[in-house]
Amino acid sequence: MIQNREKSLLAEWLPVVGLTFAAFVFNTSEYIPIGLLTDIATDFHTTEAHAGLLITVYAWVVAIASLPLMLLVSRIENRRLLLGVLSLFIISHFVSAFSSGYSMLMASRIGVACSHAVFWSIVTPLAVRVAPEGFRSIAISMIATGTSIAMIVGLPLGRTIGLHVGWRMTFFYVALAACVVMLLLWMMFPKVPSRNSVSLQKLPALLKTPALLAVYILTVVAITAHFTSYSYIEPFLSQVAGLADAQVTWVLTAFGLIGILGSVLFSRYYDRHPFAFIRFAVFGLAVFLLLLRSAAYSEQGAIALCLCWGLAITIFNLVFQSEIIQVAPQATAIAMSVYSGIYNVGIGSGALIGGVICTRLSIAEVGYVGGAIALVACLYCARKLVPLLKSMKG
Repeated sequence: MIQNREKSLLAEWLPVVGLTFAAFVFNTSEYIPIGLLTDIATDFHTTEAHAGLLITVYAWVVAIASLPLMLLVSRIENRRLLLGVLSLFIISHFVSAFSSGYSMLMASRIGVACSHAVFWSIVTPLAVRVAPEGFRSIAISMIATGTSIAMIVGLPLGRTIGLHVGWRMTFFYVALAACVVMLLLWMMFPKVPSRNSVSLQKLPALLKTPALLAVYILTVVAITAHFTSYSYIEPFLSQVAGLADAQVTWVLTAFGLIGILGSVLFSRYYDRHPFAFIRFAVFGLAVFLLLLRSAAYSEQGAIALCLCWGLAITIFNLVFQSEIIQVAPQATAIAMSVYSGIYNVGIGSGALIGGVICTRLSIAEVGYVGGAIALVACLYCARKLVPLLKSMKG
């Protein structure tokens, strides 16, 4: 009897596990250019700032395409949609691996961005729907764990592969990993009917929800701040902190490793202390970015700073995905689609601002500029968002 119950519970969690693996692969792909920026720039005889446009264009395509693509595919049964998105992801990565020039690589990354736009619009709501009843926070934290493991294993491993056998092979291996994930999801993921179709008619009403609009505004500012610095963390650690290639890989690993702790803390304590998590995520991000340059004077300082920074951004991602699901329970797909787009506006803007700072000033200044932008997010959080969420939660 007990064994049957345990088997049944395991079967209920398998779809969430499959989505976690998918999140790992998608985030590994998203962050790979950050770890390989110098190698890609060298191979195509360009600057890190120009190579950084791969990050900016990718993010802006996601931002622009998220809502239109969700409008296009919203009526498709979710299992079928998930497998279709993975197919586009895989094909685009094979094109990346065999890119003969910068334009071809950019085109392939646009294909990946389109798959990303749909995937991150549906993955968190899907995880909540297929998880056992009463385990919403754990399901969300598992998806975030996939993201954290991408930073721990995916990004450093991708960088290591790129250093030894070339950056193209990194994209090739991501495509192979995605093939395995697609096979697993094909075998274990149940049919999940589209609960509510995405329609433009719902958008104005959503944007009139004060708490949701506040989350969107805070997110675009805070994520711009984060990626102003994080997009160029690899050359920053090499050129400013003076770390060797192996040390840079270890620091990037530390950045992601702390995300697992963030996921555990979120799943256990967020429901009881939501505002403590919100304040740490937003205010911590500002503090750690402002301290980035100072921490670069020692290897230990850089690692400690990246641990704190990684914890803050993990908590940020978890907190605001959870809040969107609570604020817009009847229109989660469109709310998450808009959120994914806005998040990627922040990524693209941050990468662009960071590139300008690297070109016009110095790569050493990216932390100060990112921190200054994050202070704006802190002010907005304290004055607007927290009061709105407190009134909503009663």
